[in-house]
Amino acid sequence: MCVCTLRLDYKQDVFMRLDGLIAAVHSPFDSHSELNLLAVEGQAKLMASQGVSGVFICGSTGESHSLSVGERMALGDRWLQVLQGSSIQPIIHVGSNSLRDSRQLAAHAEKIGAVAISAQAPSYFRPRNVSELCDWCVQIAAAAPRTPFYFYDIPVMTGVNLSMPDFLQLAGSRIPNLRGLKFTNQDLMSFQICQRLEGGRFDIAFGVDEMLLAALCLGATGAVGSSYNFAAPIYLRLIAAFQRGDLQAAREEQYRSVQLIRQLAATGYMSSAREVMGWLGAPVGAPRQPHVPLTSEASAGLRRGLEELGFFDWVRSV
Repeated sequence: MCVCTLRLDYKQDVFMRLDGLIAAVHSPFDSHSELNLLAVEGQAKLMASQGVSGVFICGSTGESHSLSVGERMALGDRWLQVLQGSSIQPIIHVGSNSLRDSRQLAAHAEKIGAVAISAQAPSYFRPRNVSELCDWCVQIAAAAPRTPFYFYDIPVMTGVNLSMPDFLQLAGSRIPNLRGLKFTNQDLMSFQICQRLEGGRFDIAFGVDEMLLAALCLGATGAVGSSYNFAAPIYLRLIAAFQRGDLQAAREEQYRSVQLIRQLAATGYMSSAREVMGWLGAPVGAPRQPHVPLTSEASAGLRRGLEELGFFDWVRSV
């Protein structure tokens, strides 16, 4: 597994893989909860300094369902502009509860040069079975026919918990540009089956940060996650330790991840993660409602908790 290189060359290679760490980036807001596009440059600099290979734009961490179509397009435009000449590659999430919006976002992502697109299942009126989910994805992927498509499986958020092996087998025959899954799902048995389908035809990017080591043991070659925004050095050390066969060191790094995520979750993960971004020099503002920003007291408590863990030392270098 390559720990710092993301190979995204689908237009030349149908066996493209997402390798390394892909940060699911925050959508930056100002004090009035309006998009702050100027902040993207700071985010990109932090990603580069921490060894991230790619960015996943307008996903769950990016609060895509709290953004308008116009805002999502503007964010995509800004990220593509900022990343010109960079080795960091942009993947754009285009999922929406509106199929028309998703198709519009997919077409725009292809037009501006995203290396891949992804889409969640609709989460209000939900597909009842794999066939209906496939029908939905066929329409989205067809709006960007030259761009690799990854279905974003995240049942804890969408409420759609269908068999991913069955989906891949059906969608693989119906979606020419289907490349695989963003697998944000703790079902490691399903993950293994998806990895091995049709001789490893599909690329399965793992999406549960606190279980990355388990996924590596099962053959993961790339991961998409929110804590890679500010804690990538932890995971890069984890990957390096795994590669050299030092499982004890890998387990220690994974436990640091678990401790970090528990600490952030104690004060509200989304707001806490955004607070950390500011402390690392890449402020992204408070989240949009229904999330609430941290109080000054909660922020101070979070800072103390992270210092006691040793977090700021953990992320200084790989």
